[in-house]
Amino acid sequence: MKIKTEDKIVQAVLRKMDQRSLIGQKKYGATMMQEIEGQEKDLNRFLIDVQEEAGELAKALLKDDQPEVIDAIGDMVVVLTNLAHQRGVYIETCIQSAYEVINQRTGKMINGTFVKDED
Repeated sequence: MKIKTEDKIVQAVLRKMDQRSLIGQKKYGATMMQEIEGQEKDLNRFLIDVQEEAGELAKALLKDDQPEVIDAIGDMVVVLTNLAHQRGVYIETCIQSAYEVINQRTGKMINGTFVKDED
């Protein structure tokens, strides 16, 4: 697959995902698609993966370890992308759906947190 974008950040993310894929293939002896299609990963396993990655993100945030924060967020995106695929949707569809809901919200920022107006 040839990557067409000239965006250096997107290129770096895609390279990192490719590297992680190779590590996972070596570690588990299968591609993520093979695991999904072969039903080797069921919904419970995906939920465990999401929890593990969220825990790694929390740990990195508490340690203020920016490289690990980036790594953990990337891991979560990969797990959620795979979960979306298993459920028969694209991750981009999920993101667009969430954006459409969030975009309609009104509220204000308080101490760096968005607080929704009452419905």
